[in-house]
Amino acid sequence: MTSVAGSHVRLAELVASLSLATDLGLGQPMEQVLRSCVLGLDLAEEVGLGESERAVVYYVALLAWLGCHADSYEQAAWFGDDIALRDASHTVDTAGPAMASLILRHIGSGEPVLRRARLMGSLLASRGGVLGAMETTHCLVAGQFAMRLGLGPEVRDALQHVFERWDGKGAPAKLQGEQIALAARIVVLADLVEAVRRRGGVEAAVDVARRRAGGQLDPGLAQHLCTNADTLLGTLDDATGWDEAIAAEPALAIPLSGIELDAALEAVADFADLKSPYTTGHSRGVAERAASAARLAGLGESAAVELWRAGLMHDIGRLGVSNAIWDKQGPLSEAEMERVRMHPYLTQRTFSRSPRLARLAEVAAGHHERLDGSGYPRGLAGGALSPEARILAAADAYQAMTEPRPYRAARAADDIATQLRAEVRDARLDAGAVDAVLGAAGHRVARRREGPAGLTRREVEVLLLLARGQSNNAIAERLVVSPRTVGHHVQHIYRKIGCSTRAVASLFAMQHGLLPELDRWTEDRPNDR
Repeated sequence: MTSVAGSHVRLAELVASLSLATDLGLGQPMEQVLRSCVLGLDLAEEVGLGESERAVVYYVALLAWLGCHADSYEQAAWFGDDIALRDASHTVDTAGPAMASLILRHIGSGEPVLRRARLMGSLLASRGGVLGAMETTHCLVAGQFAMRLGLGPEVRDALQHVFERWDGKGAPAKLQGEQIALAARIVVLADLVEAVRRRGGVEAAVDVARRRAGGQLDPGLAQHLCTNADTLLGTLDDATGWDEAIAAEPALAIPLSGIELDAALEAVADFADLKSPYTTGHSRGVAERAASAARLAGLGESAAVELWRAGLMHDIGRLGVSNAIWDKQGPLSEAEMERVRMHPYLTQRTFSRSPRLARLAEVAAGHHERLDGSGYPRGLAGGALSPEARILAAADAYQAMTEPRPYRAARAADDIATQLRAEVRDARLDAGAVDAVLGAAGHRVARRREGPAGLTRREVEVLLLLARGQSNNAIAERLVVSPRTVGHHVQHIYRKIGCSTRAVASLFAMQHGLLPELDRWTEDRPNDR
């Protein structure tokens, strides 16, 4: 994808943003991972690590739990709500009776007793193979993601070790002691004690470090933390987060621009789509359809590239919703639907702290908004929806219908076109956006000059003249119609674009790039009404 100016993002910003999505998938409050990263860096500095070694700790801390959602589909099949499981297990000793008790509580959650019993039997018969395979998957996914970001084998290798234990009872390789990468040992300790500190205070964090030293944790690191707890933990609080983590980046800031940013966002898209087998490849598909439609609609190459990037980012918020909902075969309850409605908002919040990524996320978060205000999460309508957001919504709807879902099969191309045109008739999707998406997908589309928000050709003419400050009488004289007819057109325009004043209507015209096209819209007018 061709790059455009102004695309610079620090690698730390992108990875820190993804850590916020990881928090969602773990059922933790946002910036939990960032706080543990800051603690891990402080601990690394305390034990004398150099800058390059601290850089490995930094990126391992931010990416350590990234892969935990990769098999959410399988986790939900075994344990019900995958996010609830990860939340409950986040601070549990992985080789102790507490973990066994947790598994007993969650196995087959929400299923009938007989089904739960069968699942427990299968789990026991696997002799730990099921849980071990999940941990292995988490490590591999995080490691591959790090390599795609260009972080190198040191970060990748350490990420393979975050489920290992000092006593050799971990996974996937049963490493023990100093066979485990030092960065992984630091990160696991920092993550655990920060999660416990947040819930129970410094004393509780010190207590868990002492109890697990020599088992899950490196005893030397645990002792150092306990000895220096006031220094290391005393300054941490819930306000510690983004600013501290970005400022603490040990190495020279690594910029991503152009091709590098595009490659990183493609990795983000693939990462998001791992949430469910039903969405494999969805984000790339939406991005390609949206960019092609933007070009066809005449928005220009720069807008197409930005829309492609927004499409790659648009579904990261899905990580904050359980697969017990995404993969449910029957209809959703109202409570479940409310959680679904939140995922575009979670996408926006994930990328909101980086100025450059936030601009893309603003468009990305609009993919379920609708012209009539019936969409979500914000219920935006009419002129509040940019041309890019309208195209992204149509592209997302088209792409989703080409894919199977747990409650339906993939739909045929002609059926998809029929459904999208019905959405236009119901004033939910923009006619121009739908035509552009259908045209880009190879459907035959009637060539017409219809404006944004479903405005007719005549309504666009009236809008442009209105934006130029013309009175109803002046517009009527120019268009050779009655002032009363112009008044009706103005009311229709206001209703369609969701405003009630000339100034707001003028903003809509400028936002959609209509004013430079005034002559094109008013030349060779047919004498229709």
